[in-house]
Amino acid sequence: MKHSTLNMWVNGRAVSLAVPEGEILLDTLRERLGLTSVKRGCEVGECGACTVLIDGRAVNSCLYPALTAEGKHILTVEGLQQPNGELHPIQQAFVEEAAVQCGFCTPGFILTAVEIVGTGKRYSREELRKLISGHLCRCTGYENILNAIERAMNESLEQREGEQP
Repeated sequence: MKHSTLNMWVNGRAVSLAVPEGEILLDTLRERLGLTSVKRGCEVGECGACTVLIDGRAVNSCLYPALTAEGKHILTVEGLQQPNGELHPIQQAFVEEAAVQCGFCTPGFILTAVEIVGTGKRYSREELRKLISGHLCRCTGYENILNAIERAMNESLEQREGEQP
């Protein structure tokens, strides 16, 4: 099998490795880089368990050819830890709102929430439902997940408003 060199940024650090042509990004991240927050779920882009951020956008890594990530910035949950070791504000909101049960789907939801909150927009509850519709959770009724995303969004917007001159 032919390999090609893949150069990308993963969680803020430069990575260069040989990857077989045809390998999906999910396998590169989990198997080659040991980033186990990226979950193998449905493998057809329906469940969102494999979600990562690529250049700031939520993407199903099970559908993304690894070599397409050349030069891109990839973020997984492992890259969210704050410099002081504390949880990222979105992770903290998930804890405070009890938005985690078994945890399998949680990394995907959190990364989608990072994208949502990062827009700096205020979304209605219905808009948030649509924005997370690419994720499946078998444990919850989604309400606590929505509460967590809404909380993180509101806290982020309040912080931004407080920083305005």
